[in-house]
Amino acid sequence: ALSAEDRERATVRLIDGLDRTVPLDARLTVAVYWPIRGEPDLRGWMGKAHDVGAEVLLPVVIERDAPLEFHTWTPDCRMVRGVWNIPVPTAGEPRTPDLVIVPLVGVDTTLHRLGNGGGYYDRTLARFEKKPRIVGIGFSGCVLQTIYPMPWDVPMDEILLSDGTHLTR
Repeated sequence: ALSAEDRERATVRLIDGLDRTVPLDARLTVAVYWPIRGEPDLRGWMGKAHDVGAEVLLPVVIERDAPLEFHTWTPDCRMVRGVWNIPVPTAGEPRTPDLVIVPLVGVDTTLHRLGNGGGYYDRTLARFEKKPRIVGIGFSGCVLQTIYPMPWDVPMDEILLSDGTHLTR
């Protein structure tokens, strides 16, 4: 329901919040996402992370209903349309992130998220031996009393919303 101008302003506020909560440096390996369906567009922040030497990863669907892989993204890497027409890097081996930034369609008071459906993030986050820091990112107004989480739903470690809300578990 946000206008393009309101979405852009809200995204700027989200990026400001990320700048405060996620210190960028060359030791960081961060998985972000390519925006679809009106999700916050963090591509400018991804470029900034790359410029300071952080390794930036994007999720890649290798097989439907299976965990994601994260592949290295750079501003000049070659991209192709993946599943659901989402651009993904064409080359690269799977990498393990220290931090995963996940888009929120909704989130509840226990920091369980609603995404676009499909369970890819839950399947992926549950399989890591060393759990990365998981930050859910979304526009204000997406907090719900509960999403009625299922046993396989993986909660976020923290959420950051465009109105400045920053909650941690």
